[in-house]
Amino acid sequence: MTDRFDDGFKPSPAPRVAPRTDQSRHPVILRASAFGVAGILSALMLTAVVPPIVADQSDRAVVDAPVMLLTSPISGQVESLTATSGGEVRSSDRLAQITNPRLDRTTLISLQEKAGDARQKLDATRAKHQSDVAYVASLDQEIASQADQLKAQLQSQIEELRARVAQSAAMSSEKKAIVDRQNRMVARDAASAEMLKPTEQQYAAALHDTDAQNAKLNQKLTQLKALNAGIYVGEDLVALNMLGQKRRDIDLDARRMEIEEKQQSAMLDDLEGLLKSESARLARLAAADVLSPGSGRVLAVGAETGRQVSAGDTIASVVDCDKRFVVAIFSYRQGESMKPGTKVRIEGGGYHSGTVSAVLPKTSDKVDERFAVPFPQTER
Repeated sequence: MTDRFDDGFKPSPAPRVAPRTDQSRHPVILRASAFGVAGILSALMLTAVVPPIVADQSDRAVVDAPVMLLTSPISGQVESLTATSGGEVRSSDRLAQITNPRLDRTTLISLQEKAGDARQKLDATRAKHQSDVAYVASLDQEIASQADQLKAQLQSQIEELRARVAQSAAMSSEKKAIVDRQNRMVARDAASAEMLKPTEQQYAAALHDTDAQNAKLNQKLTQLKALNAGIYVGEDLVALNMLGQKRRDIDLDARRMEIEEKQQSAMLDDLEGLLKSESARLARLAAADVLSPGSGRVLAVGAETGRQVSAGDTIASVVDCDKRFVVAIFSYRQGESMKPGTKVRIEGGGYHSGTVSAVLPKTSDKVDERFAVPFPQTER
């Protein structure tokens, strides 16, 4: 077997080793480069993803400040303009003056005409009222004078009638005594009954005369009482009654003039109030100053001297850099933790820390107009 192994087994020749070249290093370089690129990408992804998870931060931020838009209060022409771009202004500084000489004064003229007419009517009514009052006063004096005369006259007539009543009563007593004596004579048959009749008739006449005189006396007493009460009854008081009626008519007219005077005075007061308001309105529309509401710096000037502007047109814009703040854009996920009052850390812009004052869910170009720097662009 040894022989067969010796005869049949022949050791193979030794292998040849190929010489080393640069091509054997290429896969190693490629593999190392791939791992390096993958490491760099992993590092970039970690730096982009891990910090927002640990702490919310944003690099889309600007330092901003509120802008005050100075608009024209009236329509007109820019008479003067002192605002210059970049200039410093203080509160209440006049930056522009607007004038409008072409105003519609139709309403003012109409009110002036109405006020003039009302004033003339008021003066006429007031003069008529004063005239009526003076006429009533003169009638009162005349009525009082005539009433005093009539009172004296009635008083004398009353005294006379009282004397006549007393005289008539005495005559009646005398006639009654004669009638009684003749009745006794007739009863003794000393005189005939025919002699008694004339005496009885005279006695009856005396009684009637007494009644008549009492009636006249009562009438005069009644007139005097009515005269003292301001009531004029009787033929003697006809003239006085006419004066009293005229006095009542003039007094009623004076009261009517007084009411009209009050009404026209109130109407004139209303018209003068409207006239004053219209004059003030036209004065405001004729000229107006554009004043700075606060201190700051003129950001831009939107008008020039001699330019025609409308009410509400922007004359200039003023920015107050002392009220500057930071506007930063965060995602909705990050915004949940950015509530007003939250303390934040700021890097750059001269800030180190701050407090969230407001959170806006969205913005627009109209909102940007109120600030010096537009907000950072975001997905609106």
